[in-house]
Amino acid sequence: MNFDDTPQEAEFRAKAKAWISANAPRQYEEELKQSSLGRAALKGANFLDVAKAWQKKKADAGWACLHWPKDYGGRGASPIERVIWQQEEGAFGKLSFAFIIGHGMCGPTMMAYASEEHKRRYLPPLAAGEEIWCQLFSEPAGGSDVAGLRTRAEKRGDDWVINGQKIWTSGAHYSDYGILLTRTDPAVPKHKGLTMFFLSMKSPGIEIRPIKQANGNSDFNEVYFTDVKIPDSQRLGAVNDGWNVSLTTLMNERMSIGAGIATGFPELFEFCSNLMLEEGPAIEDRGVRARLAYWAVRASGLKYTNMRAISALSRGERPGPENSIGKLVAGSMIQDISAYALDLQGAAGVLSGSENAEAAGKFQAMLLRAPGTRIEGGTDEIMRNIIAERVLGLPGDIRVDKDIPFNQIPTKGRS
Repeated sequence: MNFDDTPQEAEFRAKAKAWISANAPRQYEEELKQSSLGRAALKGANFLDVAKAWQKKKADAGWACLHWPKDYGGRGASPIERVIWQQEEGAFGKLSFAFIIGHGMCGPTMMAYASEEHKRRYLPPLAAGEEIWCQLFSEPAGGSDVAGLRTRAEKRGDDWVINGQKIWTSGAHYSDYGILLTRTDPAVPKHKGLTMFFLSMKSPGIEIRPIKQANGNSDFNEVYFTDVKIPDSQRLGAVNDGWNVSLTTLMNERMSIGAGIATGFPELFEFCSNLMLEEGPAIEDRGVRARLAYWAVRASGLKYTNMRAISALSRGERPGPENSIGKLVAGSMIQDISAYALDLQGAAGVLSGSENAEAAGKFQAMLLRAPGTRIEGGTDEIMRNIIAERVLGLPGDIRVDKDIPFNQIPTKGRS
């Protein structure tokens, strides 16, 4: 792959760079550069408000969701132009955290399955950050088995009535809309009785309870549905074909998450470059250098694996299972790196929130947030199965419940 810009790409890069330079909220640049996974806040400003303002400004100028069609709020740009934009946006791209699910997962699913009327109504405000979307898949009893969900959707006239519970729903507490996977036929095998919908998160009967995390934040939520009505017109795909619809969401999810997860390596390298150990500068210690070299290789591998996925997109291919590699490697990498940084800091690693403990607070926040990263979008075990079966072509796991009607799968004890 040739990584040099073509003349057209160089022209696009120059335009993007000039617009960002003239319009980005520079007053927050240094804070954004210092923010990390698990710790993103702005002094004297609400992070979500700043993010929405920046997204709206981009949308008004034609720089939002670059790869989306213009009719739906995008620019109709190529995948490579989208990468160029992300490179030039730099630290300001961290303001997009609230829109990742909507732009990377819900939007593509709506484009593939929603009516034209709904696409034109919902996609432009989504692209502009005026409306935020979430993804309602995981459930307490299902674990990593998405198809094991129990939230019910029953048809009553022209509506569907929803009852059940979702968990670990990122951003539900500030979302306007969401895509929802439900069970509509429990008498068939679990993958065949699912149906997808989209709905307003302000619908009567929805209760959202934020989950308090170890790092003090509440990014995830429990969501309860009690007799929530959804018009049949808001169904995505055919009845009982929700699993196939969800594959569009999941493939885009793994690409969005895998390509966007911070690894912590740049922060660790900078930290080690300035850290003094008892024996001298950390960067001159053989053990430290060996660790840095190991993680540098993994970070490089992630970069070029992502480039391979981008090349596939540029050929018009759908995001594939190989994107699980980025999710698997980056998730474990940031946990290992943050734990190692805390070891290097010693007692200072327990400090957080003080101006004199900037690095300590950063890596502590990373470590406390890292377990969630390894679960959201699919656990490490799910990612390994996907890579083994769909990338490497290895035999699949034994799934004894695959062809059994869902309502006959034992739920307690042993059968």
